[in-house]
Amino acid sequence: MKRTLLCTLSALLFSLQAAAALAKPSDASQQWDYLQPDRDQVIASLNIVELLKRHHYNKPPLNDARSEKIFDSYIEMLDPSRSYFLASDLNEFRQWRDRFDDLLKSGNLEPGFTIYKRHLERLQSRLDYALSLLDKGVDSFDFTQDESLLVDREKAAWAKDTKELDDLWRKRVKDEVLRLKIAGKEPKDIQELLTKRYRNQLARLSQTRSEDVFQTYINAFAQSYDPHTQYLSPDNAENFDINMSLSLEGIGAVLQSDSEYVKVVRLVPAGPAEKSKQLAPADKIVGVAQGDEEMVDVIGWRLDEVVKLIRGPKGSVVRLEVIPASNAPSDQTSKIVAITREAVKLEEQAAKKSVLNLEHEGQAFKLGVIEVPAFYLDFKALRAGDQNYKSTTRDVKKLLSELEKEKVDGVIIDLRNNGGGSLQEATELTGLFIDKGPTVLVRNADGRVDVLADDIEGAYYKGPMAVLVNRLSASASEIFAGAMQDYHRALILGGQTFGKGTVQTIQPLNHGELKLTLAKFYRVSGQSTQHQGVIPDISYPADVDTKEIGESSLPEALPWDSIRAAINPEMNPFKPFLTELKARHDARTQADPDFVFTRDRLALTQELMNETSVSLNEQKRRAQQAEVERRQLALENALRQAKGEAPLAKLETDEEEAAAHADTERVEPEKDAYLAESGRILIDYLGLASAMAKH
Repeated sequence: MKRTLLCTLSALLFSLQAAAALAKPSDASQQWDYLQPDRDQVIASLNIVELLKRHHYNKPPLNDARSEKIFDSYIEMLDPSRSYFLASDLNEFRQWRDRFDDLLKSGNLEPGFTIYKRHLERLQSRLDYALSLLDKGVDSFDFTQDESLLVDREKAAWAKDTKELDDLWRKRVKDEVLRLKIAGKEPKDIQELLTKRYRNQLARLSQTRSEDVFQTYINAFAQSYDPHTQYLSPDNAENFDINMSLSLEGIGAVLQSDSEYVKVVRLVPAGPAEKSKQLAPADKIVGVAQGDEEMVDVIGWRLDEVVKLIRGPKGSVVRLEVIPASNAPSDQTSKIVAITREAVKLEEQAAKKSVLNLEHEGQAFKLGVIEVPAFYLDFKALRAGDQNYKSTTRDVKKLLSELEKEKVDGVIIDLRNNGGGSLQEATELTGLFIDKGPTVLVRNADGRVDVLADDIEGAYYKGPMAVLVNRLSASASEIFAGAMQDYHRALILGGQTFGKGTVQTIQPLNHGELKLTLAKFYRVSGQSTQHQGVIPDISYPADVDTKEIGESSLPEALPWDSIRAAINPEMNPFKPFLTELKARHDARTQADPDFVFTRDRLALTQELMNETSVSLNEQKRRAQQAEVERRQLALENALRQAKGEAPLAKLETDEEEAAAHADTERVEPEKDAYLAESGRILIDYLGLASAMAKH
């Protein structure tokens, strides 16, 4: 394939000289003239065009419609808050809006570089202006005025002129000063922090390389196909695994860019961040420090730059300054989190068992719980011929055997926060619970469907079971949960899963690599796990905002669809009872303190996130923040009082106490509200099924 591509390239390169004659803006700053595409980048771009054309799962045409997507995506990447470009810039750039398809096919990268250089020019101008405001002192801002700042600027009009941009940036700087002031910082410290932030950003501008431009532009192109198709520069290709999960000598957190911030998407099970109990999905990282060194402000940094700061030698400490996801948009209050870097140990991700003891209608029930943090397989030990190699399936099989000896009445497989892992293990684990048959379908770009199956006759465990999932259950977790649902083997309980149902491969290029989506997973019922994920039989309140976290929150995510089913399952044994099971669940959880708290906390978070503007009047802002804190404290105290605990005078800030509390809950499954409720639903089913059998 590579030889064919290179032959194509040699023909296409002849057109470069003519194509490079496209119009350039006459007023572009000469400061950035050194940023020019080189021959390696041109060849790489042509390679990517061909690879996407031939091998992307969807094989969508590279035409004018695709060009418009690339244009919109590129502008969104460079100026997501519409705070740098002028309306006149956009009018000028629109000459290329429906031409990127032709430009990319001919290897012409000039317009992409031209737009980026204009962005640098505008950004430099804005940073200079912000510094000029700070030079007057933070006390020069009048916080008694009744004015506001539009913070949700995704669809805001582009500024007509520099004067309009100046007013926007005056409000932006004023807002940053006010946030820090309310967070308790002194004027001198605010002045120093913001001045250093803007000066550092200016210094980083001068270090911009042509590779930075190329990577951003080509990713606007690649990610117009789907969010997981991505160009990796030579530096990023070298650190691919670390960039994706930071699991190797990192903190064990999956991160993504979110406007000018870096946001936590999920925590790697048994990783340093997850064990610390101090980070949560949707938290924003605003500063990184090595050990006791000075905190480096990373607002406005690229994701890969922040990743490099967070990485470090095993055993060393990284300190993160984090704005919690639970904060209101106007609340800049941050906390410092210290995490010791380490590789995630396989044994710490191993499946674990516990016993859930519940009483129902005067009868004691004992349910086995198997927590599966990840779908792991020790490939190294397996290849070395070690008969005792660790794998999810082997460990779960052993735990099932132990639980059956304890005479449990049923089993709950806990897949909450399980981000996936080995596809082979998802298939083999499914095989423990079904007689035999298909486990997952994989459809590639040419329409061929490969069927992965369990060929071992007989199920290892045939007893009653439920599977507990949430929004952070992804990939292999969704394949297993989907198979259990499609074979009617288990009740699926909890939250709608993540929805990651695509398969990627890494294709080396002459310059960097392309991560390419080339296949899609389908359940044995023919339904895709993509976008929609697995919908539980009985749903629990979400503990994260599904608009912020999940495949459906990503731009250009491939849609849900279905293909021909691989099985014709027997009658669903749960169906006759689902209405009654749900009614009982609703009655139990309507006033359950944990369920009420989760519902009300998410409702408050979504209400705060829907705010589109913030007041720049200090008195109003403080009053608004005090009201938010009052409501958050009221929610916390309602939960505590319902559990017979003493109310708090103020919101809890002691992270060590929170971590100790979490560890207590982990060893006492009865105190885990979602786990206990899953047990009660399973017990309800056993009672209803038994009653029907007697009739």
